[in-house]
Amino acid sequence: MSSKDLPNPYSLVNLVDQVVLITGAASGIGRAQVELFLAAGASIVAVDINPDGLERLKELGEPARQRLQPQIADLSKAEDIVRVVNSAIERFGRIDVLCNTAGLLDGYKPSLDVDEALWDKIFAVNIKGLYRLTNAVLPGMLAMGKGVIINMASVAGNFAGGGGAAYTATKHAVLGYTRQLSYDYGRKGIRVNAVCPGMIETGMTADALSDRESKLLKVLTSVPAGRLGKPEDIAQISLFLAGQGADFIHGAAITVDGGLTIK
Repeated sequence: MSSKDLPNPYSLVNLVDQVVLITGAASGIGRAQVELFLAAGASIVAVDINPDGLERLKELGEPARQRLQPQIADLSKAEDIVRVVNSAIERFGRIDVLCNTAGLLDGYKPSLDVDEALWDKIFAVNIKGLYRLTNAVLPGMLAMGKGVIINMASVAGNFAGGGGAAYTATKHAVLGYTRQLSYDYGRKGIRVNAVCPGMIETGMTADALSDRESKLLKVLTSVPAGRLGKPEDIAQISLFLAGQGADFIHGAAITVDGGLTIK
């Protein structure tokens, strides 16, 4: 293969004319995805339960905002998911890429400290909301014969200690669901993958990282990368998975943890 046979590198992450629905879009990883995907030319449906955070997306400026549709929604409510998807299709006509980014932590609680209300709350967003939203978007993707789904898992989906009992259980489930989706729909044009972040500095992890002298923080910053992760680190791999350069990646769980899990 000569250099003239290689694709234009920009085309591998070019999302011009693509419609992307991102959950958890008001802050952290979701916000970073919104900003980066807008820069790549996509139109964005930005979904979050936090109206103030969605309002702050106006900071992105007028040109970008013309391709942005903020949507307030509680992903634990089926009716909110139906409303969001219907509204997105009404405005943009379709959804090409779904980023199931929203998630809840459980305070690193072991099973005996997790009551059923907390267990149900974590599963309602991290798994059931993800499943409902995926099923709401899939028929349109199948009708087009193409689509990309990117599920936010975690290194906690591969081992214990990355969260509490409920969170860890949900992230294991996200990986299983991702693989099954790929198995069932890959031949029909649907490409499904998961991203497994390590510890990322976001509002969701602020409490766990608040003690700058803690043993946990020292372990997390002793990784080969020498730092904690940033939301942009996860947004960048998400953009790659959404683009043409990842066309042969199906059912994968991409670990982005600065080397935390190499030993």
